[in-house]
Amino acid sequence: MNGTRLHPGTPALGAVLELLKPVTWFPPMWAFGCGVVASGVPLAGHWGVALTGILLAGPLVCATSQAVNDWFDREVDAINEPHRPIPSGRIPGHWGLVIAVAWTGLSLAVAASLGLWVFLAAVLGLALAWAYSAPPLRLKRNGWWGNAACGLCYEGLAWVTGAAAMLGGALPPATSLILAALYSAGAHGIMTLNDFKSVAGDRQMGIRSLPAHLGPARAARVACWVMAVPQGAVIGLLLAWGRTVEAGIVAALLAGQAAMMRHFLARPTERALWYSGFGVPLYVFGMLASAFAARALA
Repeated sequence: MNGTRLHPGTPALGAVLELLKPVTWFPPMWAFGCGVVASGVPLAGHWGVALTGILLAGPLVCATSQAVNDWFDREVDAINEPHRPIPSGRIPGHWGLVIAVAWTGLSLAVAASLGLWVFLAAVLGLALAWAYSAPPLRLKRNGWWGNAACGLCYEGLAWVTGAAAMLGGALPPATSLILAALYSAGAHGIMTLNDFKSVAGDRQMGIRSLPAHLGPARAARVACWVMAVPQGAVIGLLLAWGRTVEAGIVAALLAGQAAMMRHFLARPTERALWYSGFGVPLYVFGMLASAFAARALA
């Protein structure tokens, strides 16, 4: 696959797929699915909308953000991860930028077919994707702002987009918007986990990711608190709304995360990837439980 080229001088199709990073598509696709559930609209007769929206959330908008990030991160990647498609030369010349621009346009075209609020959400998500990586803003230079932008795009915005798509492009109800906002806030901590692997390169290039700026130990504590507090707020809201079963599920999942957090905090640099693999799934399952609560309240 890596050797398949559409034309001499173009990147191999395998390298393009690697640039778009399918492994990163799951979080926004999952969040979009949570929005679909939270909308309260039956899937029967709406499968086309749901599947198109999942395509928009993952292989289009999220993939765009990955291409944009790798293009503008090519110098730091040459230090941290020189095997990536752009610094390794497998995506030659300006092809990384060309792919990022093309995927932006394709994402907007698909979003426009799903209604006004979906289109506006896609515009915001794509704008944040470019602002995160590209100068002059380059939000990723500051871990607080950059992680907030990613958390909003990957979780809350994708949730709102899913609900809006199922509602025919209408704005979702307040309960759904509140839950989406809280899970976006918590996702800031998830984004911090991704930065532990690149502390050396970030410091060398002046990127103030939280592990590079605060140090691994403090950044790990911040990530855990930022993930836990919004979930605590979700539990309180679900109880207030009379959704005790869903509140109990989220509480049990949070307790499981707390146990894993203690293990992570003991050696954060070595265990950040481990916690991402085992603790974060409990976070996103809590999202789904909360989406079912929002569905019942819709």
